[in-house]
Amino acid sequence: MNLAAVLITGLFAGGVSCAAVQGGLLTGLITRQKAATASSAHARPVREVDRRGWRAQLGDDLAPVGGFLAGKLVSHTLLGALLGAVGGAVELSVGARTWLQIGAGLLIIVFGLAQLGVPGFRRVVVEPPISWTKIVRNRARSQAALAPALLGLATVLIPCGVTLSVEALALTSGSALAGAATMAVFVLGTGPLFAILGYAARKAATAWQGRLAMVTGLVVLAMGFYTLNGGLELAGSPLSASRIAQAVGGSAADTAAASTVDGKQTVVITARTGSYSPENVQAKSGVPTTLVIKSEGAQGCVRSFVIRDEQKILPVKGETRIELGVLRPGRLDYACGMGMYTGVLTIV
Repeated sequence: MNLAAVLITGLFAGGVSCAAVQGGLLTGLITRQKAATASSAHARPVREVDRRGWRAQLGDDLAPVGGFLAGKLVSHTLLGALLGAVGGAVELSVGARTWLQIGAGLLIIVFGLAQLGVPGFRRVVVEPPISWTKIVRNRARSQAALAPALLGLATVLIPCGVTLSVEALALTSGSALAGAATMAVFVLGTGPLFAILGYAARKAATAWQGRLAMVTGLVVLAMGFYTLNGGLELAGSPLSASRIAQAVGGSAADTAAASTVDGKQTVVITARTGSYSPENVQAKSGVPTTLVIKSEGAQGCVRSFVIRDEQKILPVKGETRIELGVLRPGRLDYACGMGMYTGVLTIV
């Protein structure tokens, strides 16, 4: 297994994707912590504050994000080990992964509503048990890191799209050690961006207070709906964004991508990083049909091609042929494994 590739995925795609989903939760928690301790900090003698060196101050500012990353690393490493151990015997169906994604999206939305202070959701917070706080009662830095550490542990329940892809990689490793290493290296890759977000939130908390909570809440809420929509796309729900867009006035179906020779129809679509094209292809009904997917430097989620609740892993370059049989009038949807990139065959 190429752990270097996993690290790069975490540094770039994983850092951005996971920060969008989980970064708002982290910055919101840090903001609340900072606001809660602001009054006690102002009460300290000025001379005592001035005697604190920059290293100590930096340590205090980075303690929350350090706790968050430590918790995240522990939970994801354990999950990777579990996935690797069962990977040889168990493989989640497309339907199971669809419902897991819908559940994750709903959970993220709940956190976003709580962050915004919406009535009925305000009590949804991540706080350490009172018995735990007694252990670190006299250590302010440990107290600041404890709640973020619990949040880091909990992020295993609200994965971003890239994380789910890496979890699938851990599942296919067939080894507890390889699965654990895969998830650990990925989390370490996401670390730098989370460190920047956490530090910025810590420094800006006293100045922004409610405004920062509002911004992060809106980001979390948006990513929750984005994650939920991916699950709805995979489920073929009429509430998915692509279905709604087409009902309002979608793009015209492409007629050039389908051809018929000797009574057999071939539909050709192209898979590139970030898209399938054409997004809407018009095909004939009543004709045996073969779907040909041409991969042109395909990377990421587009390689996990789902159609009729079956998944095909596409090559980076090359062709994949799928026999669709005789088509009936209507529509046949397809999507990537996370529901982020979609397309449809309009059958007439």
